[in-house]
Amino acid sequence: MSALLVLTNLPDRAAAEKLAEALVEQRAAACVNILGPCRSVYRWQGAVQKADEHLMLIKSTADRYATLEQAIRAAHPYELPEIVAVPIERGLPAYLEWLAAESAPKP
Repeated sequence: MSALLVLTNLPDRAAAEKLAEALVEQRAAACVNILGPCRSVYRWQGAVQKADEHLMLIKSTADRYATLEQAIRAAHPYELPEIVAVPIERGLPAYLEWLAAESAPKP
């Protein structure tokens, strides 16, 4: 099992909570933490932009990444959402087993 930490930002807490709930209900993720607000500064369409956003820390597995990405893209309000996956190289074995079990599709 290869665990992932997936990051994405949402424009407000309500949108983040709605997406988090959908990801867990669909078993695309085992757990989602919503942080924020944070201030993002980025270049978009040739201009420097600033926005308050809510960062989501999404825990899932590599096997579920395609489903997770599709679910984020379908519900995300941004034209080009940030979706970045970072491998989890180590962790408490019992937690990683729980993560794999809770993000696996139901048989």
